[in-house]
Amino acid sequence: MALDRISITDFRNHAATALDDTARFNLLVGANGAGKTNVLEALSLLAPGRGLRRARLPDMARIGGPGGFSIGARLHPADGAEPVPLGTMVDPAQPTRRRVRVNGAEASALGLSEWLSVRWLTPAMDGLFTDSAGARRRFLDRLVLAISPAHATLSNRYETALRNRNRLLADEVEPDPRWLDALEAQLAEHGAQLAANRRLLVERLNAALLAETDTPFPRPSLALEPVGPEEQEALARELRDNRPTDRRAGRTLIGPHRVELAVTLADKGVPAATASTGEQKAMLIAIVLAHGAIAAKGRAGVLLMDEVAAHLDPDRRAALFARLAANGEQVWMTGTERAPFDAILAQAAVWDVSGGALQRL
Repeated sequence: MALDRISITDFRNHAATALDDTARFNLLVGANGAGKTNVLEALSLLAPGRGLRRARLPDMARIGGPGGFSIGARLHPADGAEPVPLGTMVDPAQPTRRRVRVNGAEASALGLSEWLSVRWLTPAMDGLFTDSAGARRRFLDRLVLAISPAHATLSNRYETALRNRNRLLADEVEPDPRWLDALEAQLAEHGAQLAANRRLLVERLNAALLAETDTPFPRPSLALEPVGPEEQEALARELRDNRPTDRRAGRTLIGPHRVELAVTLADKGVPAATASTGEQKAMLIAIVLAHGAIAAKGRAGVLLMDEVAAHLDPDRRAALFARLAANGEQVWMTGTERAPFDAILAQAAVWDVSGGALQRL
């Protein structure tokens, strides 16, 4: 068990929702629009970032509510230590600022990744392989966090230096080369480590996927396609040499922020973007399952799966449940009915969701 004693207040259509007596498998069952995905989104905010919908904070507050919201939970660490209270909130007086508390003390959102690994799979991600390169980078970096919690801090520092460099490049006045030198040194230092973290994850994912010999899910193969060098000294040198081109473009055209995650349907040797919709969804599930098997130990893991089981055939559904049980994470799933989850109902906590209200079944 990772999370229990969950409270969701004034979030989306949930005025005051509490979930107690959670289990390894947790099912939220109800009609479309009942508020099932809103619970998953609330849990996704117990991690750095903007949550599974990437929504603006003011848009998450309940309509008709005070204008803010709060989410709390008790975390059971993976090492068996004492439970730790986690919480995040938005004050109505500061609707664009999210605050975080860990064990009763103020903390940063980035610091949440050191306590808890949260991943998700939603219908909106079904088009990941045909989406933008940025969407695939965000997906990749969310997976990297599970094996390297410091990746969030590195990403934040890299993005800050990148914004500052782009601002200087876009200025009509020729920037001081010394300022660019300093920013490019930061970009190279943090960018090299970001690239190394991503390469390590992709290597481990490919090894885990290759080891899957008896699975109904198609096997994807992952590769990184960088834009520019990724080693620290070479990247710093290339950034310096590329200043005239970047200045004309008004932005930085090389670096880890431009890397592409290329995915191939290994059995057919075709890009994932050209595979069928069913194959793309199954490959995405295969990646998430393989990642669960290699996620870093020592931290609790939570996997949020929105409307996944109902769209799988019986063989793939059984394989999904078996792998989820073996991976050891706490799993939260949604569905419009209980039938697809028959195989795990005996070991699951089940809630009926209706109009933002939950009832334990």
